[in-house]
Amino acid sequence: MTRDEAQRLVQAFMKSLGQPSEGLNPQGFGGAMLGAAQLYFEYHSDKQALEASALVYKFRDPPKPGVLDGFREEEKAGTDTGGGAVDYETENKSLFLSRIYSTPPSDAAFKEDMQRLTQASLVWGDEVLDRVASRVFKR
Repeated sequence: MTRDEAQRLVQAFMKSLGQPSEGLNPQGFGGAMLGAAQLYFEYHSDKQALEASALVYKFRDPPKPGVLDGFREEEKAGTDTGGGAVDYETENKSLFLSRIYSTPPSDAAFKEDMQRLTQASLVWGDEVLDRVASRVFKR
């Protein structure tokens, strides 16, 4: 996927939400609020891919041992990720559900994917987070 294709895809998605946007900034980043969900976009020029990430949880400090493993276990067990994968970013101490697009999907498919991803992130930030925390901290 070219940067222009990624830009057009994000712009079309934002327009479909009634939130016209530049899409991606000159550094290749963008974002959106969908109700209580936070969605971020990043274009990776080295991979020619667009990454879409829905925030699950932002940690104040690095996660305690076992917490990230607990989220990965939930993913392996088949907990709905909305089509994404568990993704922890150390730079901002945040846990996301992320999807990577190498080829541009249709605008309608992308919108549906983003709705599924953000819905799943809200469930993960509530129910799954509670489940993981209770398992990890009871050990």
